[in-house]
Amino acid sequence: MIFLETSLDLPFSTDLLEQAALAALTHQSAEGDLTIVLTDDEQIHRLNRDFLGIDAPTDVLSFPASETDPETGARYLGDILLSVQRAEAQAQAAGHSLADETRLLVVHGVLHLLGHDHAEEEEKAKMWMAQGEILEGLGLGHVKINEK
Repeated sequence: MIFLETSLDLPFSTDLLEQAALAALTHQSAEGDLTIVLTDDEQIHRLNRDFLGIDAPTDVLSFPASETDPETGARYLGDILLSVQRAEAQAQAAGHSLADETRLLVVHGVLHLLGHDHAEEEEKAKMWMAQGEILEGLGLGHVKINEK
């Protein structure tokens, strides 16, 4: 199950974000619940500073949990927070839609929840390959991650 939290008005259906998350889980043969929070630069900046020590906004943060619900036995993978402001700017710069950018960021966030990382070149190549395959399956082969 995917829980989606937002108070922001979006120009697309949030069902697209759920589809992106499910595509990433399916690609990785993973199951579990997760939460996607759509927020702004201010909140994501604060979280980036408080939890990662980086005093700047970012596009997406993932907070893995790997917990099990004692009542249902369902695995809880964690939380993904996405700055819609940052996604909008990145989408404009890349020449694609906000919907495409947010789906890319959801896929990226899910891969982080599942243990992927891009700190080392070998890990990055593996993550980018998985991400590319998932995006291709969603019809988003033209969308690429911002290489900060």
